[in-house]
Amino acid sequence: MRQIKFYLTSWVLLMLVGCSAIETTGELVTGVTSYFLGGEDNIEPPAELLDYKAEIELDVLWKESVGVGADDKFLNLDVAVSYGKIFVADREGLVQARDAATGDLIWENDTDYQFSAGPGTGDGAVIFATSNAEVVAFSLETGEKQWVSSVSSEVLANPVIAENSVIIRTTDGKLTALDEKDGSELWTFERSVPALSIRGTGTPIIVGDKVIAGYANGKLLALRLIDGKNIWETSVAIPGGRSEIERLVDLDVDPVETDGVIFISSYQGGTTAILDLNGDVLWRNKDVSSYSGLSYDWRYLYVSDTVSHVWQLDQGNGGSLWKQDELTNRMLSTPVAYGDYVVVGDFEGYVHWLAVSDGRQLGRIKIASSEINAKPVVVNNIVYIYAKDGTLSALKARLF
Repeated sequence: MRQIKFYLTSWVLLMLVGCSAIETTGELVTGVTSYFLGGEDNIEPPAELLDYKAEIELDVLWKESVGVGADDKFLNLDVAVSYGKIFVADREGLVQARDAATGDLIWENDTDYQFSAGPGTGDGAVIFATSNAEVVAFSLETGEKQWVSSVSSEVLANPVIAENSVIIRTTDGKLTALDEKDGSELWTFERSVPALSIRGTGTPIIVGDKVIAGYANGKLLALRLIDGKNIWETSVAIPGGRSEIERLVDLDVDPVETDGVIFISSYQGGTTAILDLNGDVLWRNKDVSSYSGLSYDWRYLYVSDTVSHVWQLDQGNGGSLWKQDELTNRMLSTPVAYGDYVVVGDFEGYVHWLAVSDGRQLGRIKIASSEINAKPVVVNNIVYIYAKDGTLSALKARLF
């Protein structure tokens, strides 16, 4: 129990230290851990994995190692699949392109950068960002470095590429557009961040000619992609409570968009649907908050909430269809739906398959010795998983 408490406490502190103006760590520690952990005897440990009758068989198509991975740090190193290749990097500067079907190494570039986010892929470049406020572009074909550009602070959101622009979200509240060809700055938008916020920033999305980004003050913004001018902003989550901790409503989850509606979850602020056209709020579900992430299929949303319950919500009204609570406090990744399945990773390196129909557990497999917090990527019914220890794997589910 001591190890569990220490692990959870350390994780909470890492999550909260981000782009804050707190002058000493002591100020953060005082009151924060007691609030989240509820005192010495009120910690609910991660749920134990119970036996059940598996309904699917899980195949490991291939498994490889990518350096040190995230090196046990709270970063946003994911994978991207494009042109039949999977692109990935580790904390110590190793960049790789592998064959998505076989895992075979196509190229690698061993650099000195301390990568903290990425990749983003464009027509000819794969782009990563660093803790030292750098954005680095590599050739998709050869891995050769094409350019490096400095931004204002650490980057914890993945670069997003659209219309020859690279959108970078930094932890100091700035959104910067760089030219995809040479990294030169096109425009910058700045918005202040609260003194206390959860470590991390949601990755912006591009919807038509707009950049959509969430902020730690609970506001969602739409900017013009061409010049960064503010089009609209909406209060998605409204702070409440007496203490700074109780008033945290960070929008650290990556927003998603489908059919002209943007969906986003907030820490302590619920899940919200917003009209892309003008920012009008269509509905709020205050019962389902998240800092992990959400995804969608043709009709539903899938959300891992703050205590690792997985929810299926109706896109039309936010109503709950089912909740899977057998994985409580297992620090789940973003749940990703495909076909009849919802797939999600946990803090012990397990990947779980749930049923789209009712959320029941269908199967699980352990593929790493560390946490899986990168969002699973599904391409052609193959699930790509990147764990914090650098384990990169391709998995496939099939019925018995």
